[in-house]
Amino acid sequence: MHRMHVLAATAPARRGRSIAIIVLAFAAVALAAVMFPAANTSGAPPAGAPGATPPLRQSFDMQVPAPPTPVTVAGRPKLVYELHLTNFASAPLVLQQVEVLDARDATVVAVVRDDALDRRMDRPHAPAGTGPRTIAPGMRGVLYFELAVDDDTLPRILEHRIAFHDVGRQTQAPAIVRGGRVAVRTGVPILLGPPLRDGPWAAVYDPSWKRGHRRVVYTFEGRARIPDRFAIDWVKLDAAGRRARGDEDVVGNWYGYGADVLAVADAAVVATRNDIPESATLSGRLQYRFEDGAGNHVVLDLGRDRYAFYKHLKPGSVRVAPGERVRRGQVIGAVGFSGHAGGPQLHFHVADADSPLGAAEGLPFALADFDVLGTYDDFDTLGNAPWTPLGDEMAARRTRELPAPITVVDFGTNGSQ
Repeated sequence: MHRMHVLAATAPARRGRSIAIIVLAFAAVALAAVMFPAANTSGAPPAGAPGATPPLRQSFDMQVPAPPTPVTVAGRPKLVYELHLTNFASAPLVLQQVEVLDARDATVVAVVRDDALDRRMDRPHAPAGTGPRTIAPGMRGVLYFELAVDDDTLPRILEHRIAFHDVGRQTQAPAIVRGGRVAVRTGVPILLGPPLRDGPWAAVYDPSWKRGHRRVVYTFEGRARIPDRFAIDWVKLDAAGRRARGDEDVVGNWYGYGADVLAVADAAVVATRNDIPESATLSGRLQYRFEDGAGNHVVLDLGRDRYAFYKHLKPGSVRVAPGERVRRGQVIGAVGFSGHAGGPQLHFHVADADSPLGAAEGLPFALADFDVLGTYDDFDTLGNAPWTPLGDEMAARRTRELPAPITVVDFGTNGSQ
């Protein structure tokens, strides 16, 4: 039982905290075809008897487009992935509970229900008035999960069991489907140097944000992808947690604006953009075409189908060109405000293809080392108040990890390790 994580009806988690629980299925297209109805205690005729409700032969199609690779966050491995559920029934299906199983011994690894299930569900273009767990006929729902696990109990194969109510059937007993069997990827995330120098830099991301990087799905070439699955927006602060000197509306006042951007590895440059303009103020933010949303950028080929993306760079600051080789720690550009950015920042992520427009799946990565200064419990206070320092029980020096959401870090003065 020590391996099972349960999310029931609880107060909503504070923003900025990593919700390291839950998880559901992955795998490559697993059709949930086996059903185990609850025991018949209502006196209704058993399935197959005259007058019985015909068994539901098709319900959820369960898919995990991108099986997870374990990545360490705040000292614990995590499995980050999505479960896509498509309703092939003729009536709405209402989720009640999802269990993640270790397929080796059917041990329950995680349980998701109640308000936790509501928070993790997204249904593109859901009909107005439908409940948060209702998936209408022909509709797809996406469940987003980040499952914290232990090294000694890391599942190698996952399977998933879903309890739901079929609105079209005259029974209150939940239907159960089991499927979504998938192997967890072996190996470790790519290890990278820092993309910036010094600090404090706030690692701005949170898996629970509805329109954050983690939950923005792009569809290209007939596939739905999440290229920014592990993306971080880096924003520089001062010791008091402010983002700018004086008037924050002035882009040039932001502490991070113009800061050197560094190559995270020895790599080849495969794409750049250096001519997209930016406004001098936040209030005067320019309108960009979709294809220019990344702003000025650099894409590095890290090898083995892994690409590093740097976005929103300052116009004219890019120092490299496609075809060049760069060394880890080399200056390749400067932090700017071009493209769809909320302020001067560096957007950084790793994906499995070199397209900046979304035709790639986001991959986990780890930074070789950094110092954690503290964290923000509430994102709205970032820029307005100091961060919360680490407690004595937390180690400040981190190695081979992905920074936790809304943590404040220092990379040190030497970007080249």
